[in-house]
Amino acid sequence: MANVSIKGYAYCLNHAPYLGFHYGNTPFSERKARGETEYIQKLKGKLQNFEEVCSYAPNQAFIGAMTLEELAERPKPMYENRLTTAERYGKYGEIMPEDEFIGLMDICDVFDIIWLEEGFASSVSEKLSAHPLLGEKQLSKLEKGHSSGEIAEEIDKHGALPIYWDDKLVGCSRKGHETDECLSAYVLLENMASKAGAVLSLLHLIKNSGISPEEVDFIVECSEEAAGDANQRGGGNFAKAVAETAGCVNASGFDVRSFCAGPVNALIAAGCQVGCGTRKNVVVVAGGAVPKLYMNSRDHVRKDMPALEDCLGNFAVLLGPEDGKSPVMRLDAVGKHSVGAGSSPQAITNALVWDPLQKLGLGFHDIDKYAAELQIPEITVPAGAGDVPTANFKMIAALAVMKGQLEKNAMNDFVAEKGIPGFAHTQGHIPSGVPYIGHACDAILAGEMDRAMIIGKGSLFLARLTNLSDGASFVIEKPGKPQATQGLTREEIRETLLDALTEIAEGLQKD
Repeated sequence: MANVSIKGYAYCLNHAPYLGFHYGNTPFSERKARGETEYIQKLKGKLQNFEEVCSYAPNQAFIGAMTLEELAERPKPMYENRLTTAERYGKYGEIMPEDEFIGLMDICDVFDIIWLEEGFASSVSEKLSAHPLLGEKQLSKLEKGHSSGEIAEEIDKHGALPIYWDDKLVGCSRKGHETDECLSAYVLLENMASKAGAVLSLLHLIKNSGISPEEVDFIVECSEEAAGDANQRGGGNFAKAVAETAGCVNASGFDVRSFCAGPVNALIAAGCQVGCGTRKNVVVVAGGAVPKLYMNSRDHVRKDMPALEDCLGNFAVLLGPEDGKSPVMRLDAVGKHSVGAGSSPQAITNALVWDPLQKLGLGFHDIDKYAAELQIPEITVPAGAGDVPTANFKMIAALAVMKGQLEKNAMNDFVAEKGIPGFAHTQGHIPSGVPYIGHACDAILAGEMDRAMIIGKGSLFLARLTNLSDGASFVIEKPGKPQATQGLTREEIRETLLDALTEIAEGLQKD
């Protein structure tokens, strides 16, 4: 099987403080069980505004407006050392304000689930009309809106969930069925937000890669949400729903799920379709998860910090046939965490790092950068989860020592050289290696490095089906001479047969 080229990438953030405050799982569960507690009241005072979110350095790194080298040099804590100048748009994507994102959710709604208040709908329509990537086909789907009375009645009498922005009621999420919990107002709100984030990243990817929507052949979606009804609660298909809104009329698609390991598994699945010649332009895309907003906010509030988990992360990556110009995704030595590999951190790292390196004939030093679980440390450390990226890099360094490829006293240098700072929000699937693909490809194209390894790890035990974990990995490297992806032409077959017949004839004459 041939390798594939990484031809484009996009990364976006959707600022969603009020969606998070009301429907992030931690505050939502607290409010449902105990009401408006002290934690809830204090959390409301810790919400960040849009300017604060844009001036937070990890967010700028996520959308490609700052290099990771620049991020590593920023004084800490970075939420106390904001950037003096910050942009909404970076070279990978954008940070979208919450009101526009709610409008985008309505654009993505084809079953009249999202209702917007008419004044808000008018305001957000004007803003989205100025968006550089939303065309008339998308904008025409934004509703004119409903009266405040209609929305209040839908909430009070029909079980819709209120949608707030800037502490004002601006709409609601309606039920899809009276009794089906899979089509509850909460689940549909969660799914619509994930779909909208994926659409935004796909639109940026189309722009960044210079292709048209019609050129996309297939989409693999890999968020952590489940779409379906009571008879098939995870049936899907986010991928085709995203393709439809983005105008990818020639695309089909399916969903891949494996918790945080889903995106890397999805990229491998997509790459195999391209590598074997089945499809040409395949996109891997994922939206964010509303329940993960403010997941660690109890500890942030307790420690008098800003509530930093207020953005939905999303991404899109385009894979195509190897062209000799674009960075290459190697398909001949992908890492996998098999059932019998063992569940210790050492066993997982051995399966995902050492095994594929051996297949490629490489050592630990042959990889310039490793990317695994890239959560922002300022989010996870106060919650007691530690600096997750650094912990992964230390484990890789320790394995290198065990394999005799690194001196123990050089471990810290190895971590500093091969590691990267965490810059992704705690959206589960979003931080697992994939946010680094854009930065890695840029560095490879600039001649600054040769290879990177992308690592995804997932916690399957969360589903209560198995105690196993999951994981997958692959290597990105600088482009080389493309491998053949097609069989011989008719003329080549003819010449080969003629040569063979000539050799046979000559052999007979000698005999």
